[in-house]
Amino acid sequence: MASSPFIDAIVSESSDTRNQSLASLCEGLTVSELLEHCAELDAFRREGKSLYHRVRALFFLYAIHRFELPPLLSGTPAGQIPFTGYELLLNRRFEEAIDDFLNAQDSQGPGDAISSSLSSAYHSLAFQTLADQVRSSVRSVKGNRWMFRMGHPADHPLTFHQDLLDTSESGTYPILRETTPVRMDLTHSAWSDIFFLGMDYPEGAKVINVSVDLGVHGRDDTTSPPVEAYLRVIDQPVIRLTSVDLNTTADVTSLGDVFDFAKDYLGLLKAAIIASGVVPPGIEGSGQTLESLLTRLVGKGRGIELVSSVNDITKGSRLAVSTNLLAALIAACMRATSQTSTLTGEL
Repeated sequence: MASSPFIDAIVSESSDTRNQSLASLCEGLTVSELLEHCAELDAFRREGKSLYHRVRALFFLYAIHRFELPPLLSGTPAGQIPFTGYELLLNRRFEEAIDDFLNAQDSQGPGDAISSSLSSAYHSLAFQTLADQVRSSVRSVKGNRWMFRMGHPADHPLTFHQDLLDTSESGTYPILRETTPVRMDLTHSAWSDIFFLGMDYPEGAKVINVSVDLGVHGRDDTTSPPVEAYLRVIDQPVIRLTSVDLNTTADVTSLGDVFDFAKDYLGLLKAAIIASGVVPPGIEGSGQTLESLLTRLVGKGRGIELVSSVNDITKGSRLAVSTNLLAALIAACMRATSQTSTLTGEL
């Protein structure tokens, strides 16, 4: 069988071959030829050992079904999306959804509806594959393993620093503040460094960036870190999450809601609570209560308030705001639970 130019573009050691655009590879191909290449790519990504190869094949498949096939399918029946595949897609069972959509494509022929479904499934599976790799990397570190094994509040090894539990004369608790600069990319490689593609293809993960404080010209005398996180103990057995810049706040009262990232706009704060081990991943689905976990962490009848603030930065700034905000939130949580050497100062 002749070598596939699409697979060559993924595995070749030649930069000229590897750096071809997908559009140039698809140029002049018919629907049947594109589908044949898709079948080869799908088989390749299922059998591949390299994370980089599998993820790139998945994104090729996504882009072909999203951008390259639809113009060629103009005038043909849109087709029908199988309900079982749709249910699997909603339940994040992407591998099974892809199999169902491919079977439908074989039986009813190619169409916009099936290509749309396949593009969505391939795109989601690519990021799920990356997430699985990140999860595997995190779990493999010896110091992190307890977070995934802990299923009861009594087993929690963390408690809040005593300085944060002592109230002042006015009855208020101390506030822990963490600040970070933002990141200015001078060059980047489509975030392949963040997504661990560098493990298999390090030369493709070269990034040059600088950290910068910000100020408004004509208003501020000096620059300052624009990303802030605040943490304190409160006299309610809840986790209170607030985003100042999004003008959103919520009291989390159950463990299930901590792990429900889609419920509100506070998913980044929930991720920090989990990633720092304040609410360990292993306790999800354990049947335990958030109140009992908080009792272990900060004492009976108490809770935690975590606040984020991004100052004077518009959405889409490309300054890695969310990444640095997550770092500030995690750092505050880890300081509070004595996972860092000092409660204040440099990490």
